Amino acid sequence: MKRVKKYILLHLNILLFSFTSIFSKLASIEYNKSGLYGWKLYLYIMLMLTNCFIYAIAWQKVIKKFDLTTAYANRSVYLIWSQIWAVLIFHEQLSATNILGIGIVFIGVLVVQRYE
Repeated sequence: MKRVKKYILLHLNILLFSFTSIFSKLASIEYNKSGLYGWKLYLYIMLMLTNCFIYAIAWQKVIKKFDLTTAYANRSVYLIWSQIWAVLIFHEQLSATNILGIGIVFIGVLVVQRYE
């Protein structure tokens, strides 16, 4: 049960980091709409920086519980979350290449987990 809890914390932290890409994309969209004068641009930038700060502290706490190879292999799950957000929030389309890439990342994480 302790092992499961460790992995849940690790993946919640990775999920938290994936929000950075959401805020970054929203800032980009706002910049394209309003340039440097849109107040939402600065809101999204602040959210992005705050998220990165919280993530950095949490990441340092979480990786103490893992070998670095395991932690960083699992961190690649970030790519999967990014694709999920792209589809759900920004209504982007997944290509066959995206799906193949997600599958490769997932298999890679499973291979690393197998040897831990």
